[in-house]
Amino acid sequence: MRRPWYALSSIALALALAGCQSTDDTSQPDVAEQNQAQSAADQCEVGNTPIDGEQDCEVAKDGVIDVIHPNDDDELEVDLDAEEKAAEISKAPVVIDDVWDRIANQLTLDVPDHDKRIAIQRNWYLKHPEYMQRFTKRARPFLFYITEQIEQRDMPLELALLPIVESAFDPFAYSHGRAAGMWQFIPGTAKRFGMSQTWWYDGRRDVIASTQGALDYLAYLNTMFDGNWLHALAAYNSGEGRVMRAIQRNERAGKPTDFWSLDLPRETRAYVPKLLALADLLKNQDKYSYNWPDVENVEVIKTLDIGSQVDLAFAADLAGMQLKALQALNPGFNRWATDPDGPHRLVLPVDKADVFEQKLAKIDRKERLNWVRYKIKRGDSLSQLASQYHTTTAIIKKVNGLKSDVIRIGQHVMVPVALKELNAYTLSEDQRLASLQSTQHANHKLTHTVVSGDTFWDLSRKYDVSTRDIAKWNGMAPTDPLMTGKKLVIWKNQVSSNQQGDAIIKSLTYTVKRGDSLSVIASRFNVRISDIRKWNELQRNRYIQPGQKLKLFVDVTRLQNIG
Repeated sequence: MRRPWYALSSIALALALAGCQSTDDTSQPDVAEQNQAQSAADQCEVGNTPIDGEQDCEVAKDGVIDVIHPNDDDELEVDLDAEEKAAEISKAPVVIDDVWDRIANQLTLDVPDHDKRIAIQRNWYLKHPEYMQRFTKRARPFLFYITEQIEQRDMPLELALLPIVESAFDPFAYSHGRAAGMWQFIPGTAKRFGMSQTWWYDGRRDVIASTQGALDYLAYLNTMFDGNWLHALAAYNSGEGRVMRAIQRNERAGKPTDFWSLDLPRETRAYVPKLLALADLLKNQDKYSYNWPDVENVEVIKTLDIGSQVDLAFAADLAGMQLKALQALNPGFNRWATDPDGPHRLVLPVDKADVFEQKLAKIDRKERLNWVRYKIKRGDSLSQLASQYHTTTAIIKKVNGLKSDVIRIGQHVMVPVALKELNAYTLSEDQRLASLQSTQHANHKLTHTVVSGDTFWDLSRKYDVSTRDIAKWNGMAPTDPLMTGKKLVIWKNQVSSNQQGDAIIKSLTYTVKRGDSLSVIASRFNVRISDIRKWNELQRNRYIQPGQKLKLFVDVTRLQNIG
């Protein structure tokens, strides 16, 4: 086992918390940088840095993923009080005062000198020191905790760098395959490793739960691959079955089975080199004349068991914190309160935790939420009440001891309500999406309501924008399913004559009737003939037939013109 590390605190401790405002096109270098944005890679660039040579260009194209960072960085300065400072200073022995140095001194994985993929990734990081500043801001509240968890399990400290590769240390990051959180878990794997996902809570974004799950998964993979950490890392990215099959293919062909010899997806071929390039830069800072931003080697967060559901605004007031700051430390909670079914856990700055715990112990659990006494009226239902007060039918039933969804006129029920206006909970799931969708990317914003059969490809053709942009504007990945009734925003610098700046677009399927022509249909729905042809891939010399189905994208604000 590794020996413990101790730290000397400096004068002030800065917690840089991820995500407080929606990004715009000019403030999302994480997508373009960390993931080597697809458009740049297609032009043989990495992060707008030209790559020389055809072979290098091919290497640079590997590993391209779109990770959506729906929030910019905000810094929250949190000073330890005098007693905390004195306690930290008195710790002995003083070994190291920077977590990056603590990690660097324990790196053990071999970094091959011969592999060009590592060199390209390393050179990119060297050319973009500002990127290190960005992910270090996000890492500061959690890096000490993650490092200690890895040390306690006697696992390679290179794993502390994995959130850089996965998400740039952003707990709100979201990417293809519906992967979410700092460690980028897809729903199925998250559930497999103990991260629940409910209306109230998503354990993939909970830094505590997801770190435990990630290390559990990596330990499992390491055992599966007989202690080979590069195989385990590759499997973390692309799945254990895919890596195992690649190994077996090489064995049958009499080829080497080390990571560098395996035929793996392009993303995975770049994934491990990215991590090793970062490890090399950290371990050999002097060699590369590259300084990592300091992160104090001192505990900055504490996890408290609070025992029951609590309004996050109430908790923030009790802790003497800004609500946004509390949410940033507890990104797993989707709504205005913690999950009534748990986890009953809050993460707080270490210098606020004890006082908060003492205050909370004096407050009855029923007072941790606000309540309204609601009298049932004709037409009311539990689902309607749940929607109105932003809670769930299960909670209303549980609180009121209801055995079924049946309620009667004149009956009174108690319903929990948020302490503040919902837009005050800026990092809740709804408010993050609202903020993201309102961030201006062009001159005109259109709204599209998804109907059955819609796809990102259909919408990209309709609006002449990329599927990637539509997904980014709406906090999704291009591979996500589109749910009927979901409202999407579309940004364009110019809108066609049949679209207004405040258009609300819905798609519909029109059945051609006898006597119809493209011009008649276009006039009826205020669309262009050329658009109908494009949406339905109609050739100019072909006539439409009665009974034929046509897909149309219609501005419903102008439907009154339809005869």
